[in-house]
Amino acid sequence: MPLNTSPTPTRYQQGLARLREIDGEAGERVIDSLADIAPDFARYLIEFPFGDIYSRPGLDLRSREIAVVAALTAMGNAAPQLKVHLQAALNVGVTRPEIVEIIMQMAVYAGFPAALNGLAAAREVFAEGDAAG
Repeated sequence: MPLNTSPTPTRYQQGLARLREIDGEAGERVIDSLADIAPDFARYLIEFPFGDIYSRPGLDLRSREIAVVAALTAMGNAAPQLKVHLQAALNVGVTRPEIVEIIMQMAVYAGFPAALNGLAAAREVFAEGDAAG
């Protein structure tokens, strides 16, 4: 049996590829926004969530983004991150009606204010998508 000599991607390389696959330009803007104040934190964001967690087997990207949208909605205070992940959810095949249902479901567990904040974020992301064509 031949030895596998293809290089194994580093956590950073794997994470950056996964970030681009999920978030596209929005994810890269988040990373770029940290370059002048916390470049190490930007590296951690690529390596751990995207290089380690998002790259694990067991859940597809669509399922992972459904979980993230639910979690960020339930937090109720993470609108910028929720907007990035709402776009990511759309990027990996979650539909707008599904997103609305996910957010509405959070009213049961996180309360109406958190769900209302989530719906407001979704409205903005959907409107930006409509404006972009």
